[in-house]
Amino acid sequence: MFVFVLAVVFKLFTIQFIQGDEYRDLAEKRTIKNVVIPANRGNVYASDGSLLATSIPKYDIRLDALTPSNHTFEAYLKPLADSLSKYSGKPSSYYEKEIRKARANKNRYFLLARNIGYSDYIRLRNFPMLKLGAFKGGLIVEQNTKREHPMGEIAQRSIGYERFDDQGNVTRAGIDGAFGVQYLRGTDGHRWKQKIGQGQWKPITDYNEVEPKDGYDVYTTIDVNIQDIAHHALLEQLEKYKADHGCVVVMEVKTGEIKAISNLGRNSKGFYYERLNYAVGESHEPGSTFKLMAVTAALEDKVLDTSDVVDTKNGILTFYGKKVRDSKAGGYGKITISKAFEVSSNTGIVSAIDQHYSKNPRKFVDRLYAMNLNQKLNLPIIGEGEPIIPDPNIKNGRWSGIALQWMAYGYGVSFTPLQTLAFYNAIANDGEMVKPRFLKEVKEFDKTIVPFEKKVINPKIASKETIAKVQQLLKNVVEKDHGTGHRLYSPNFSMAGKTGTCQKDYRDKEKLNYISSFAGYFPAENPKYSCIVVIHEPDKSVGYYGADVSGPVFKKIAQKIFTDTPLIDEVESLEFKNSIVEEDFETYYNIAQTYKTIMPSVVGMPTMDAVPLLENMGLKVKIEGSGIVKQQSIEQGTKIKRNQTVILEN
Repeated sequence: MFVFVLAVVFKLFTIQFIQGDEYRDLAEKRTIKNVVIPANRGNVYASDGSLLATSIPKYDIRLDALTPSNHTFEAYLKPLADSLSKYSGKPSSYYEKEIRKARANKNRYFLLARNIGYSDYIRLRNFPMLKLGAFKGGLIVEQNTKREHPMGEIAQRSIGYERFDDQGNVTRAGIDGAFGVQYLRGTDGHRWKQKIGQGQWKPITDYNEVEPKDGYDVYTTIDVNIQDIAHHALLEQLEKYKADHGCVVVMEVKTGEIKAISNLGRNSKGFYYERLNYAVGESHEPGSTFKLMAVTAALEDKVLDTSDVVDTKNGILTFYGKKVRDSKAGGYGKITISKAFEVSSNTGIVSAIDQHYSKNPRKFVDRLYAMNLNQKLNLPIIGEGEPIIPDPNIKNGRWSGIALQWMAYGYGVSFTPLQTLAFYNAIANDGEMVKPRFLKEVKEFDKTIVPFEKKVINPKIASKETIAKVQQLLKNVVEKDHGTGHRLYSPNFSMAGKTGTCQKDYRDKEKLNYISSFAGYFPAENPKYSCIVVIHEPDKSVGYYGADVSGPVFKKIAQKIFTDTPLIDEVESLEFKNSIVEEDFETYYNIAQTYKTIMPSVVGMPTMDAVPLLENMGLKVKIEGSGIVKQQSIEQGTKIKRNQTVILEN
């Protein structure tokens, strides 16, 4: 027994003085933990200050039913139940019964309200008993943030996100993902919590040990009006041609600012949504839109002129047993290079490039390199596709006996839509290639933290003479009775561009499909915007040529931009009716301000205008669809209550 007592004393001594700190730390870890409070992520804005993405704080309000003393509990229970009843509409007796039950069951984590907004949070924490705080009243407040996109699905993929899975792996997409770590994320705070049983944790104090610091706000170059136009023009054409996916990008010529970018793919049910960022990440053979690069290279090397005559050889050329065909049976006969470009003659362009570069293909590739076509744009958005140009001097450089001829009309090479657009934009910009830019500035409240300026990739991709000649070629493509894009011609405004129809999966005839594209700029003289439209796998039974599938999207975007923000002195009506004018908006606004308890009619208003008006009246607004309001769930003239929900259908 004496030995046993000595052993117990020794063990107690080692636990207390030798292993004591270790056991105390272990006990503390199991009952107390330092919880991270995520900082509010900075907002993402359009160029005009319209909100594209925001972090909205949400709160859970709970009650530690054991914390209040008996006197406090009895004194404040009925007033608390009455306040909760007014807030939710449930009977006061219901809350009184449930809170008494929670105290009897020693519930220290009783839920009162879940996922509420800031104004409701302030209201609840001032209810009887709860306003006494954590130590006297048993108030428990838990905050989380939710990322929301006020514009809905429009540009959602390009605006992007940052997501973590259960294993801690992160996925970053779009602008939000690209600039999240550096600017948007902010600094997390910390708060101590104590375990109160059954996996539940209660804050130890009524304040945060380290307050979270919100992230900076990012102002993008996106123009919400142009974005809305581009999105719906692309969506309409994808649905019409039952295409698999497509993208459209609108860029400001002088600055490289991206004014609109839409990427839509079809799901298993046939609906289109922002599935992937095709404009940035999908590198593919461009087809005939690459003819601009080929002709520009030949003109700059002075081996070719637009007036030179080429023989289209009855519409078929053969190289090493492989045939190059024109879309027109029998070809175009002997025509000038200018005409070959306008009608997009494959045999005409290939014949010219073969004639002047077949003995020295390296010269052609070097010229493409000199125009920066082999380089990525080094965009901040993650996932930019690699440009591919076969090179005869590089081992495994994809070179073959027919590489030169196939390159001439856009096969064997590969570019993303944005890389192709950067070249077309350089032609519109008199030879200066600028880097596509998504951000204008980073701000903290009204203070600019980081400004973003124009970046020049190449100040002169070609001589002034070459640029002038290809500008005229692009203009001729869209001129009346001229080129492949003549159906896009409008006497009211000028455009310049190039159609592209590229075969896809052509090595397997059963899988053969098409990529339809159109790249160009407008107006043709002193261009303001450049634009590219790429649509993959349109239904062949409906149509697949670039002029028919992608060209109309380009025209609709140009047409509506001209109508909304005229770029010339006079523009006649282009069959575009703006249903909301300034006087109408003022009328709606005055009604909303004067009769704050009467529901106005917002049918016919743009959703972005209707939402702030209704929220200002104390309504909660839910939106179905986007664009113009077609129906509202609360009829005009109906008496409304604060926090009542109205559904707007578009």
